[in-house]
Amino acid sequence: MLCFTQKQSMASLTFSFSLFFMLTTFYASSSEAGSIGINYGRVANDLPTPAKVVELLKTQGLNRVKLYDTDATVLNAFANSGIKVVVAMPNELLSNAAADQSFTDAWVQANISKYYPATQIEAIAVGNEVFVDPNNTTKFLVPAMNNVHASLSKYNLDSNIKISSPIALSALQTSYPTSSGAFKTELVEQVIKPMLDFLRKTGSYLMVNAYPFFAYSANSDTIALNYALFKDNPGVVDSGNGLRYTNLFDAQVDAVFAAMSALQYDDVKIEVSETGWPSAGDSNEIGAGPDNAASYNGNLVRRVLGGSGTPLRPKDPLNVFLFALFNENQKQGPTSERNYGLFYPSEQKVYDIPLTVKEVNEAPSNSVSKSEVPVSTTSFRGQTWCVANGASSVEKLANALNYACGEGGADCTPIQPDATCYNPNTLEAHASYAFNSYYQKKSRATGTCDFGGTAYVVTQPPSKCIFHFPLSKKLCIKMCIKLDFNLC
Repeated sequence: MLCFTQKQSMASLTFSFSLFFMLTTFYASSSEAGSIGINYGRVANDLPTPAKVVELLKTQGLNRVKLYDTDATVLNAFANSGIKVVVAMPNELLSNAAADQSFTDAWVQANISKYYPATQIEAIAVGNEVFVDPNNTTKFLVPAMNNVHASLSKYNLDSNIKISSPIALSALQTSYPTSSGAFKTELVEQVIKPMLDFLRKTGSYLMVNAYPFFAYSANSDTIALNYALFKDNPGVVDSGNGLRYTNLFDAQVDAVFAAMSALQYDDVKIEVSETGWPSAGDSNEIGAGPDNAASYNGNLVRRVLGGSGTPLRPKDPLNVFLFALFNENQKQGPTSERNYGLFYPSEQKVYDIPLTVKEVNEAPSNSVSKSEVPVSTTSFRGQTWCVANGASSVEKLANALNYACGEGGADCTPIQPDATCYNPNTLEAHASYAFNSYYQKKSRATGTCDFGGTAYVVTQPPSKCIFHFPLSKKLCIKMCIKLDFNLC
């Protein structure tokens, strides 16, 4: 921490800290974290019954689930469970849904209104990755979405149930650098703009299936594994927008945001309808394995529940559905397709990751969010420090600071008014002190410097040590080390 010795008046100190305290308290209570849901696929012959699945989700603290159909047994099982459900209209029904609203009227009556509200259906995914459907159903998508919406309106469900359609990242013509994100030219007028118009008009969001695994596996020679897994890495600075990306997931999501922004749809939000990492794969599926799957999914959960948006949309919470609940033994394709599950059909975990805020706080992340910081040329072999990322938003830093000084158990006494390290009285400086206190208390264990992406590890102490009276750099460092401030 940047310590000080020149006293200010108590009135000034008290006023400044009161403002700071109110700010952190407000943001801690009002900042909105994202949500974690799970995709419940059933392409298998050995899965537990839907009733058992509901109980499994409850025991894991999961309250959002996404389905790939409207199976009656499944929807009945979720009735009165408190779990929100996204259902799907399969691609093979799109042509009928687009051609005739009486078809969607009957479909909504049989598959939605029959179960709602006992089953908390929150959204309908009309089709799935339609643009890559070999049956060429793209032209039916938006007409089908409009007809489904009109049918929902007939049953007074349109204000409670959103309509969207998951797109694959292959809908983008370019995605790197992130700021150059653009949809494929042939899709823009045909379907992208009409779909985004529909989403804007109905107050819905775009569903995006994002898989850093695919990008890493195909480009492992140029994409660092740590970057794909939310682990320690220097990050990549986008040459177009100047933002630093410390993980591939953020970069992929922001590429879609950039593509939407280029078409003037900045007001439409995104939910990640699928993302995951396989715990097994074929020999050419580089990176597939249980350790990497646990790292990716675990760090992603921590990232989402920590309340961090993406660099391009820092204030928008990330809502994500992990893929998938179970390993599904009848899925076609490479080995990875049958090994995305968090659970075996026996309901045993494939690997252990946190899924709730409580679990996240008990098992800190090993992800980081780095930015450029000046560092001293003096080496402290074997020592590391945790500092705040000044590029983070005020909301994120305030929320993280409150956690570190509260539940985290950091020693924040020195940053109280009139204490040794109260000055400089800035959010970034106070957060750095608290983060490092927590980090050192946890014996600098991997993953204990994250705080929702607002902190990162440095291997040398920052070079700037600001005092309110002249001090030599050598004496500054000596005093702070003696007082165990560690950040001078």
